[in-house]
Amino acid sequence: MTSLAMAAALALPGIALAETAPVITVTGEGRVASAPDMAMISLGVTTEGDTAAAAMAANSAETAKVIANLTGSGIAAADIQTTGLSLNPNWISSSSGENAINGYIASNMVTVRLRKLDGLGIVLDSAVKDGANTLNGIEFGLVDLAPKLAEARKRAVADARARAEQLAGAAGVSLGKITAIVEMPGYSAPMPMMRMAADASAAGVPVAGGELETTAQVTISWEIAN
Repeated sequence: MTSLAMAAALALPGIALAETAPVITVTGEGRVASAPDMAMISLGVTTEGDTAAAAMAANSAETAKVIANLTGSGIAAADIQTTGLSLNPNWISSSSGENAINGYIASNMVTVRLRKLDGLGIVLDSAVKDGANTLNGIEFGLVDLAPKLAEARKRAVADARARAEQLAGAAGVSLGKITAIVEMPGYSAPMPMMRMAADASAAGVPVAGGELETTAQVTISWEIAN
């Protein structure tokens, strides 16, 4: 508003300039810990051959065997997905410093969704015995995240109110109505990745699922009521 318009407004009876009500704004956080009930495994087969065709043929045969045994163990075909396929020359450097191709390397990676964690170690061990020689990692998760996230949101709101009431009490004021609620991106804490050699223990690979922590954050503003 220009100075001229402001002066005109003040000169007219019954017209007052709007004032912004003071607010208390805090961010609350809610956390819910729960045991995972599913796992995503990234495994595959890497092979070498004198020619590109030989490397790919050997890889295809081994990968087909791994996938067949996974489905044979009760894992649904819909829970097995190819996520990486590559074929590259194996470059080596000679004593003269020149680069040359010494065969080819083929790799086929699949992601397996496992819905029964009690057999995770056995599945990993069997996959290695069946020909899988590359394991990029395991990620634990929840089949249905919604209930945990809903509870985390409730805890975040309660945490925000507790913080706001503490601040209001310290300032000698009270909370009025809520003027804004903004949810920040939540998350589930990632689990550590693991790697495994091709000669894993025959007793089954020991794997600990631990707990997942689902987190929600909300930023809430209250008017200050004197």
